[in-house]
Amino acid sequence: MKMKSLNYWLYTGLMSAFMIFAAWYAETHQAEFTRRLGFPAYFRIELTIAKLIGALVLLIPQVPQRIKEWVYIGFCICMVSAFIAKCNSGYGFIGAAQPAFSLIFYLALILLLYKLPKKETIRTA
Repeated sequence: MKMKSLNYWLYTGLMSAFMIFAAWYAETHQAEFTRRLGFPAYFRIELTIAKLIGALVLLIPQVPQRIKEWVYIGFCICMVSAFIAKCNSGYGFIGAAQPAFSLIFYLALILLLYKLPKKETIRTA
């Protein structure tokens, strides 16, 4: 049972670290986000805040599992949108493949998380 818990927290920590890095990258590469991709500055700030809040929600043990599942879904939508935005802004395949590899990494971690058994709830009759 301890190993399953260790794996769960390892994968959750990796996912949170990945999204915190993505938020940091968006903040440090502001010119690319606004000029090259064509997004307004407020959208970059909104995405950064959402990524940070989502990463923190995943790390708080008291948050219900249903909310964590929606955080994962939001992160997946974010990665798919990043891939589409880079494909449509003239980066070429190599430039657009970077979010695609991130998406593959992200989906692999999600699959690993779902393979871990869920905590059983104790029901009283």
